[in-house]
Amino acid sequence: CLSNTPPLTEYFLNDKYQEELNFDNPLGMRGEIAKSYAELIKQMWSGKFSYVTPRAFKTQVGRFAPQFSGYQQQDCQELLAFLLDGLHEDLNRIRKKPYIQLKDADGRPDKVVAEEAWENHLKRNDSIIVDIFHGLFKSTLVCPECAKISVTFDPFCYLTLPLPMKKERTLEVYLVRMDPLTKPMQYKVVVPKIGNILDLCTALSALSGVPADKMIVTDIYNHRFHRIFAMDENLSSIMERDDIYVFEININRTEDTEHVIIPVCLREKFRHSSYTHHTGSSLFGQPFLMAVPRNNTEDKLYNLLLVRIRYVKISTDTEETEGSLHCCKDQNINGNGPNGIHEEGSPSEMETDEPDDESSQDQELPSENENSQSEDSVGGDNDSENGLCTEETCKGQLMGHKKRLFTFQFNNLGNTDINYIKDDTRHIRFDDRQLRLDERSFLALDWDPDLKKRYFDENAAEDFEKHESVEYKPPKKPFVKLKDCIELFTTKEKLGAEDPWYCPNCKEHQQATKKLDLWSLPPVLVVHLKRFSYSRYMRDKLDTLVDFPINDLDMSEFLINPNAGPCRYNLIAVSNHYGGMGGGHYTAFAKNKDDGKWYYFDDSSVSTASEDQIVSKAAYVLFYQRQDTFSGTGFFPLDRETKGASAATGIPLESDEDSNDNDNDIENENCMHTN
Repeated sequence: CLSNTPPLTEYFLNDKYQEELNFDNPLGMRGEIAKSYAELIKQMWSGKFSYVTPRAFKTQVGRFAPQFSGYQQQDCQELLAFLLDGLHEDLNRIRKKPYIQLKDADGRPDKVVAEEAWENHLKRNDSIIVDIFHGLFKSTLVCPECAKISVTFDPFCYLTLPLPMKKERTLEVYLVRMDPLTKPMQYKVVVPKIGNILDLCTALSALSGVPADKMIVTDIYNHRFHRIFAMDENLSSIMERDDIYVFEININRTEDTEHVIIPVCLREKFRHSSYTHHTGSSLFGQPFLMAVPRNNTEDKLYNLLLVRIRYVKISTDTEETEGSLHCCKDQNINGNGPNGIHEEGSPSEMETDEPDDESSQDQELPSENENSQSEDSVGGDNDSENGLCTEETCKGQLMGHKKRLFTFQFNNLGNTDINYIKDDTRHIRFDDRQLRLDERSFLALDWDPDLKKRYFDENAAEDFEKHESVEYKPPKKPFVKLKDCIELFTTKEKLGAEDPWYCPNCKEHQQATKKLDLWSLPPVLVVHLKRFSYSRYMRDKLDTLVDFPINDLDMSEFLINPNAGPCRYNLIAVSNHYGGMGGGHYTAFAKNKDDGKWYYFDDSSVSTASEDQIVSKAAYVLFYQRQDTFSGTGFFPLDRETKGASAATGIPLESDEDSNDNDNDIENENCMHTN
């Protein structure tokens, strides 16, 4: 793109840089960058090569800016900023920079302050880069405490324009209700882009009717809890690919001291081989959250867990039914534990993930008692309308069953104690202090492979329903205009807490309001579209299509200087970026200064292009030249000197092979970041 910036290229092709090289500037590179760039430009425009490999130039850049050495992908705008600054300092006509005291406006007219600022800038910075690329903008800061107004005029080399961003995002989540007969429901919720987990719960509450304070948000990955979120955590920590499950609970975790919520995972135990006693385990199914009393017996906890795991298939093997389960058959499917803690759906019914509904209604838990309740008794008139299993009934069954579907293993659940007491019933006590609910602490239920195969219904475990919100498609704005980005750039904003302004009146750092306005524009206006956004938790690329004009970009409406002069621009080059944050590819469109045609540069390949190809979602850095500065206008001194003279040819020669392949294809290697 810089190569196709006519005034800069003519400057180097005509060796004007030789007399302006500054070898003594401590801020420069002893003229090395300027000389290396000049050699590259001369090779590219000599007409002798089908393509040019910029090895020497890349080496020099890597010497003075190590971040660009090697072959890692870099940001082309960052390279452009370094190169323009390096060329400026290497060609700075000011040999000894004077010290200048910066002054605030202090109520003086903008015209006076702007002229003073530009004159001061030229006293220290005077080069071909300043002549071509530097403009001036006005910065206004207002203190929120004392209303102090600070006005300064600052030079710029390029404009970095923000893209209008959506302030909201959509997330797909699964809500797991307390009612064990209710399948998990998939929802699509609209949440603030910069929000927290509570915002997610509030949005889900509006769709589901479940109170936001009765929800726990989790991220499930590989059959375990990857994250259990606190309400104040940022939503930016949730990626699009994450499987988010929200569990309904019915206890207040801070006030209810009688119950604790524990994460539960399912594991399959197996032996490594028939010749060894070593065993291993692998996770399966979906984990879930469950509320249990702090003081419990092992038998009661087993029955609560059995109720909670609703993916148990009907047994057709009568000989295997003996002693398989320790609880009433379908009575407990509703989620009521044998000791009655369920009350209104305590998390024993909390379902996690894609559980099943239909299967839970049909399931018949193996039982020793052939007269146990039939499938149709779910929610019937037995002991309780909700299928509540009484202490006596469960105890009778427990004593009759000798085989369990799974065993327990506690992992980091506080100071959990399991003791034997005189009646030989194992008691479980979770320590009195509040257990920390996190993904590192969980209760593992270990299944024998044969029992898992026989009684665990994997299809039912994956079952879920979809809410109508899943079909919602947020309206997409097809594109934004370049002028929208400029308006956003000149919009008043409040400084962030991490970027305060020191108020000379208050003598303190303040979150002032800031407004930028354009005062004067350069002959070549470089526009950087801020497609890459960085935050503490997330890096993202915006693929928004920005519609920018090829010809007649009128900047007059954005200039606050009434005497700014001509301000109509034509596009001369575009740097494109394809890909995302982790990797990608750069190409460029550029208009040849000699034949006036557009060309597409893609590594060593160059082909002709049409104007309707130029505007795309990949456009990243735009180069505009003011109409009154084109060759032949005599705006630049060199143009006046060489008016009518022929410059070097602008299109590289074709290699023989290329001309055979495609008459329009021209080979010309352009460094990824120097197009």
